[in-house]
Amino acid sequence: MSSDTPQPQLNASTHYTESYDVVIVGGGSAGIAISASLLKRSPQLRVAVIEPNAKHCYQPAWTLVGGGLYDVSKTVRATTEVIPKGADWIQDAVSSISPEEQKVTLEKDARSIEYQQLVLCPGLRLAWEKIDGLEETLGKNGVTSNYRLDLAPYTWQLVKNLSSGKAIFTQPGMPIKCAGAPQKALYLSCDYWLQQGKISGIDVEFTLAGNALFGVADFVPVLESYIERYDAKTSYSKNLVAVDGESKKATFDIISEHGKKERVEEAFDFIHVVPPQVAPSFIKESGLGNEAGWCDVDASTLQHTQYDNIFALGDCIGTSNAKTVAAARVQVVIVANNLLAKREGRTLPAHYDGYGACPLTVERGKVVLAEFGYGGKLLPTLPIDPKVPRKLYWFLKTEGLPFIYWNGMLKGHEWLTKAHVKKS
Repeated sequence: MSSDTPQPQLNASTHYTESYDVVIVGGGSAGIAISASLLKRSPQLRVAVIEPNAKHCYQPAWTLVGGGLYDVSKTVRATTEVIPKGADWIQDAVSSISPEEQKVTLEKDARSIEYQQLVLCPGLRLAWEKIDGLEETLGKNGVTSNYRLDLAPYTWQLVKNLSSGKAIFTQPGMPIKCAGAPQKALYLSCDYWLQQGKISGIDVEFTLAGNALFGVADFVPVLESYIERYDAKTSYSKNLVAVDGESKKATFDIISEHGKKERVEEAFDFIHVVPPQVAPSFIKESGLGNEAGWCDVDASTLQHTQYDNIFALGDCIGTSNAKTVAAARVQVVIVANNLLAKREGRTLPAHYDGYGACPLTVERGKVVLAEFGYGGKLLPTLPIDPKVPRKLYWFLKTEGLPFIYWNGMLKGHEWLTKAHVKKS
C-alpha cells in the first residue's frame, strides 16, 4: 500500500464476493506483482486485491526526482491501470485478520472477506509522528523528504536554490525501505552543488541513528570515498527526534560509545528527513507478527511460521533482507510457486536467499549496484566488480528498471529474478 490519501475510484470493485481462493492484502509493488504472477500461472484462481489507494507509485524513482533527474508524473499511474485482469480490486483497507476463521475485516464498512489462502504485502508505515514537529513543517521551511510523492519535487527546489548554509540528511534506525535512499539523496544533492561550484559554501552533515554507513561492509569503502569527495561530515549514533521548522532547528539524541545519551540542537538551512518506519499495526494485532510487529514468516519459504495457508512478501515481513523492490521482485516468484504447491498438496519448492538490490546513485551518471542476500553475501547479476561505480548501472536505474517494473514485474513477467525453485 502506498501512503497517499485514498481517493474515490469508480472502477474499484464494489460487487466483490464474500470469499476468494486467494486474498492479497496490499496493492503496492509486491501486491500487484504477486496477483499477476498467480493469475498467469493459474488463471482460474479467484483472487482479490485489497488496496485503498487510487494511485500506484513507482517509489524508487523519487530519489531521482529529488535530484532533478526524473519527471515525478512518470512515477504515478492509476491503480485501475495496474490491477491484473482476473483479479477483483477491493478499494478498502484491512482493519483486522482472523487467521483461525480465515477471514479479513475491511475498514470502511466492517465487512468480512473469507479466504482459502492469504498473501500479506501491505508494505510498511512511515511513522512521521515519531519525530516531534515534523508533520507540521514538511514541505516548507527547508524541510523535505524523498519518501513522499508530493515532497520529492520540493527536495529538488531546495537543492537548486541553496547556495550556502547547513544541509542535514538524516537516517533513522533500521529497518527502513531502501536503506540506501537516505544517502542517495545526499550524493545527488552534493553532486549538483559540486557541479555548480557551491559545495564549498555548504556545510553538509549525514546523521545516522546506526553505526555503519551501509549494512554490507564490502560497499562501505567506495561510499566513504564519495562522502570525502563531497566533504560531508558523517555522524553515527545520532538520531533525529524533533524539528522546529519556523526556527530552522533540529534536535538529535546522540548515544556515546559508553551508552550515554545526549540531546543536542542544531540549526539548518536545508534538512532531508527519513522517518522511522514500522509494520502496519493490524499484523501484530491479528497475531501474525513477531515481537517487533513484522509479519513472522520462514525466511526461506516466506510461509507464515504458524499458519501454513498464509504467505507474505515485501516490506512487511520480518526477515533480514533489504526492503527494496528488487527483493520483492524475487519474493514474488518464491510465494507464487510455494502458494500453488501448498494448494496442490506438494512440498514447497521455492527458497529465498535474501536477494535484494540497492542502486546507489553516487553521482550523476554513475551508480554502485549493491546486490546481496542474507548475511551480506554478494549476489551480483553480472560477472564484474559490483563495488565500482558504473554508467551501465546508471542507465539501468534511470531507464531499465522503470521499464521492467511497469511492463514486466506488474504484469507477471518475472525478468531478472534469482529464485531457487526445485522441479516437482
